[in-house]
This record gives sequence, C-alpha cells and structure tokens, in this order.
Amino acid sequence: MARYRDGLKQATCLFEAAAWHYAVKVMCGCGHFASFDPHGLFWHFHTKGWADDFRSVRAKMWCRACRQSLGQKVRPRRLDLMQPYPPGTITLRQPDEREWKRIVNRYRG
Repeated sequence: MARYRDGLKQATCLFEAAAWHYAVKVMCGCGHFASFDPHGLFWHFHTKGWADDFRSVRAKMWCRACRQSLGQKVRPRRLDLMQPYPPGTITLRQPDEREWKRIVNRYRG
C-alpha cells in the first residue's frame, strides 16, 4: 500500500513502482549503482514467488562488482525510485500484456 509524504504518493513495493513507471535505482555502499526497469524487476520477483516490498527486495539483491572484488555478497544500502528512466537501465524479461492487465486488475479490486 502506498504511503504519502508531503501530499505525494510514494511506492512501497515493486508493483507500485511499475504501475507508476518509476525506475528502481539500487545503490551499494561502495558507490556502485544500477537502475532497473520496474516492470521486469517486478515480474522477476512475481514469477519466483518472492515478496515485492522494498525491504524484501533489498534482501535478495547484491552488488556484482563487490562480489567479484571481495568474494562475498554485499547487500545494497539504498533503493531509490527515479523518473524518467535513466540511460543504461537494466531491462529484465517483462510480463506479456494480458498477464500485466490481469495483475493490475487484481490490485485494483
């Protein structure tokens, strides 16, 4: 469920980020970051049966650069939402249109 800050809605899960077209920027403590297309990221979590709230998303992600240099998984420090999508956004496999509309209708009802 969305929360409000200064009268504006803020997404609290990947579905809301995708529905409102906000890219998800994941930042590591070492300074590395990546931005993801929200539709593909939501679909990835949805098909795996993982929770899509941002706290759970942080627990599933890790920095690839830190993994290669340190040899261990480093969890991201922040998840931010951005609009419009920045160049170099990582795009994962997205749901087909019929499936996406079914999911949106389920959340509306």
